[in-house]
Amino acid sequence: MSTQENKPQMSLFWGCFIALITTAFAFITRAFLVNDPSLWPKTFGLDGVQAQELFGAGIWPFAISIIIFSLIIDRIGYKTAMWFSFVCYAGYAALALKAHGVISADPNAKKEAFKLLYWGSVVLGLGNGTVEAYINPVVATMFSKDKTKWLNMLHAAWPGGLVIGGILTLSLGGYAHQDWRILVYIIAAPAVIYVAMLARASFPPNERVAAGTTYREMLAEFGILGAAIASYFITAQLAQVFAWNSTLQWSVFAAMVLAFGAYSRSLGRGILVFLCLVMIPLATTELGTDGAISGIMEKPMAAIGGNGLWVLIYTSAIMMVLRFFAGAIVSRISPLGLLALSATLAVVGLFSLSAASSLVAIFVAATVYAFGKTFFWPTTLAVVSEQTPKGGALTLNAIGGIGMLAVGILGGPVIGAITEKTAQNAIEISVPGAYEKVAKTGSYVLGTYQAVDKDKVEVLGKTDKDTAEKIIAARDGANQKALSKIAFFPLLMLACYIGLILWFRARGGYKAQVIGAGGH
Repeated sequence: MSTQENKPQMSLFWGCFIALITTAFAFITRAFLVNDPSLWPKTFGLDGVQAQELFGAGIWPFAISIIIFSLIIDRIGYKTAMWFSFVCYAGYAALALKAHGVISADPNAKKEAFKLLYWGSVVLGLGNGTVEAYINPVVATMFSKDKTKWLNMLHAAWPGGLVIGGILTLSLGGYAHQDWRILVYIIAAPAVIYVAMLARASFPPNERVAAGTTYREMLAEFGILGAAIASYFITAQLAQVFAWNSTLQWSVFAAMVLAFGAYSRSLGRGILVFLCLVMIPLATTELGTDGAISGIMEKPMAAIGGNGLWVLIYTSAIMMVLRFFAGAIVSRISPLGLLALSATLAVVGLFSLSAASSLVAIFVAATVYAFGKTFFWPTTLAVVSEQTPKGGALTLNAIGGIGMLAVGILGGPVIGAITEKTAQNAIEISVPGAYEKVAKTGSYVLGTYQAVDKDKVEVLGKTDKDTAEKIIAARDGANQKALSKIAFFPLLMLACYIGLILWFRARGGYKAQVIGAGGH
């Protein structure tokens, strides 16, 4: 064991670990609140796409905070970022509780309450992004010679938090249906613990800083092309939130890219730009599906006496265990080989899960899917850090920010739209001519969509109960089938990873890049 792995630094590692658990608690409690029909959808009158937009509001701000802090974190310090994340968690709780008060005082004030929840989710996303802005470079610096192993171990906290938070959420489910605020309160425990552990910690300088790489060199690794990808998603989301017209959106986009390019004077590393693009379907496959799967699997699990959230808890438990063994796996297969294998398993798992009906079939398919998604995120971070070490905190965190932006403003709503389209087809087959009676039109980042209007279904049920029941049955059955279409995302990733493997093989094989004396 190296001197880097002494007790004080391992204490720092575990503090970062618990900070990531906090983000998972926030994720899974909101997934439950958004996807359980009797919680936020019923309280605030949400359809499938609206629910996913609300869920995405807790994800896309991640990118803003993680990218901004990555640009300045070496100057303001990791501890400042840590305290900011804690303040954000407190802010989310305050806004969510205020939304509860608004809707309790006036059940018709759904728009006002929704706005409070939306902005509370935005603040929460900023906090989650800030956590990753400091924990990733800290751990990559502490274990610079074994990044894949330790970044996977660090990110075992994410599924571990989903398991613990999920079990707590299910245990408190009965109370939550009476008062959903209890699911807001439970994120306080890990938040207080990580603050207590990290408040006195001594954070190491990033390996880029220690090696003497300049700030401009860091920006050059990301380059104009990397900045263009990040800026596009940032401006697209801000345009949606603040109702910018296209002229303003593209003007801000151009200003951001030109300013970055003028200072960095680089197009960026080709492999980094490619991995940034691959991160879009990756984040949608992992986080977008995780956010929706408890709702998608609600009916098939209920049919066998279970809760849809158990699928997410089960797959997360597998991820938690496997990530602790990433080091042993990578010693036998390259990081890119591991990613290609993971994409293959994710495709098979999602297709199988879309058709599974029995308890055994559901959990066998879920097992394959879990093995597939386990190593995506941390191994990608490790590859980026190994191939662009001069990029420091920026390249390591920006790719995560791009992924979170993509799933927040694109992936989550797209999954919602896929689910609604699948439901439309099922209803039109089951009850010809009935869909038009219960449909409504909405809009999201890619345009317009049609969705089942629950209020219209309820009204129809008063005059034509049989048709309404058939519509509900067809709609519920279609949710699970949508997973087969979501499998397109990891299939695309597989093609990209195979291309990267061939590219590296033509250049002598995959090798980690090293900066500074002695590999530090």
